[in-house]
Amino acid sequence: MPKRELVAVADRAEVLGRTRILKMARSQHAYVRGSTVKFYEWLAKSDGKVPTGPSIWICGDCHLGNLGPLADADGKVEIQIRDLDQTVIGNPAHDIIRLALSLAAAARGFDLPGATTARMIEAIIAGYIDGLADRAGANDGDQPAPVRKLLRAAGRRRWKHLAEERIEDIRPVIPLGSRYWPMTEDENCLLGEMLASETVARQWR
Repeated sequence: MPKRELVAVADRAEVLGRTRILKMARSQHAYVRGSTVKFYEWLAKSDGKVPTGPSIWICGDCHLGNLGPLADADGKVEIQIRDLDQTVIGNPAHDIIRLALSLAAAARGFDLPGATTARMIEAIIAGYIDGLADRAGANDGDQPAPVRKLLRAAGRRRWKHLAEERIEDIRPVIPLGSRYWPMTEDENCLLGEMLASETVARQWR
C-alpha cells in the first residue's frame, strides 16, 4: 500500500473536499452518502411536506453505510446505527427519509426494478412501526435470512480476525492506511498531553 504524503494542516480541508467530490462522482449511492448538506437543504425547501415527529436523538446521517452489526453490553449482536458523529436532537422523519433515499439510490445502482425498490421502502416503514411498538417478543425467526447470516458471522468475529486482516507482518502494528494522514510532531505532542491528562485518566478508573 503506498504511503500517504503528509499534507499541511492548512491545506487538508481543500484536499478532503476534492477527495469527497471524486468519491461522490463514482456512483449515485456515493453521491447520496457525500451530500448531507444538500439533503437537508432539500428538506428545508419541502414546504411542510415532511412529517414532524417528536424531538428525539437521531443519527443525522442515516444511510446504508452507517448500519451494521453491533454488540450490546450483554454480547447480543443486532443491526444498529454505528456512526454517530452527526447525531443531533431532531425530527425522526429525517432519518427515515435519508435511509429510504440511500436504499433507493443503491437499488438504482444495481438496476433493480422500481417495484422492488417500492417494496424495500415499504419494509423500512413497516420496520419503523415495529420499532415504535417495541416488540419485546421479536426473535431471530422474524429476520430475513441475509440478516440472520450477517449476525451469525458478526457473532463469530474476534479481535484476532481483525488482526489477521490488518496487520501485514509479525510486528504488532496496525498500518495507518490510505485514508489517514501521518500526524505532525505538534499533533503527536498534543495527543500525548491529552492522554496524560487527569480528565482522560478519570474515564478509565
